[in-house]
Amino acid sequence: MGTTLKVLAVLGALLALAILMLLRDGEKIVPQGVGRVELEAGEFEAFPLPDYAADVVSDDYKSYFIEVEPGIKIHVLEVGQGYPVYLQHGNPTTGLLYRKVAASLPLNRVRVIMPTMVGLGYSTKIPASQHTLANHMRWMHTALKTLDLAELVYVGQDWGGPVGMGALSLSPGVLKGAVLMNTGFRAPRAPMDLSRAHALVKTPLVGELVVEGMSPMFFKRLAEVQGDPATMPTEVIDLYRRPLQQSGNAKATLALMRMVADGPDHASSPALRDIERYVEKLDIPAELIWGMSDPILAKGLPVMQKMFPTAPTTETNAGHFLQEEVPDIIAAAVMRVVSAAQSK
Repeated sequence: MGTTLKVLAVLGALLALAILMLLRDGEKIVPQGVGRVELEAGEFEAFPLPDYAADVVSDDYKSYFIEVEPGIKIHVLEVGQGYPVYLQHGNPTTGLLYRKVAASLPLNRVRVIMPTMVGLGYSTKIPASQHTLANHMRWMHTALKTLDLAELVYVGQDWGGPVGMGALSLSPGVLKGAVLMNTGFRAPRAPMDLSRAHALVKTPLVGELVVEGMSPMFFKRLAEVQGDPATMPTEVIDLYRRPLQQSGNAKATLALMRMVADGPDHASSPALRDIERYVEKLDIPAELIWGMSDPILAKGLPVMQKMFPTAPTTETNAGHFLQEEVPDIIAAAVMRVVSAAQSK
């Protein structure tokens, strides 16, 4: 009997430790680069991509960090020269999500800039509590400002919508055109859940178990939100999963899911209302490219069309990560908007 109690006590202690580990806020983990990258805006800390990531882009890519606050480094990939095009990914991907789009662009005409949100990819990892929309907007705004971009065309999807448009709202006048894909800017008017998964992971510990505790399974399910699941094979999923799992802080994925506003009183809603007011005043060329097979955000198209009533809409059979499925369609829209922006 005594041995049984001891075993149960040990198991209970191990379970309590595991729960505490899952519920921890996480630490700041600051990446380190090697060498320097020279740009017109100055010199930046270079970051050699690991082989599995370097293999999917050309040698023409520049890979570097912008330190936007002490210890907060945003990893940036860029390629090409010419008119600046800022492409912003969302959760749980990285700037590499746009690699196929970049490959379809005329890189002698456009400078393609693909930053990775703090907490994801090779950017600084932060405690879960520091993932707020206001923080991400400020950090990305500082990165863009550091690059000294007087004008640009912006492309955004998923959290890349509010984060990218929110960052640009802090420097009115820089944005000259936009291509928007499966995203949203509007703060909820009433309580709602974006998806069943978002509703599930709001619960403490449940979210940690589903997203962190079963991380490999969670990332494999990215294929399920695609129109064609084959466009999200293991090697592509690993582009987004490995930097998180190998960093020692994989808090961002869950934190960003919980950052999705589920009502007018959510912590993200005030920033979303600021973005809405900025968007309402925009007079720029824009296009909407929408993945109608997206189980999360396909339903958001009518709202976006109301926000951009004159923007042409291209509906595709793609799912959530359109960049993996219809890069040529996205690239063509980008160039139409760039041409329109340059002719204004």
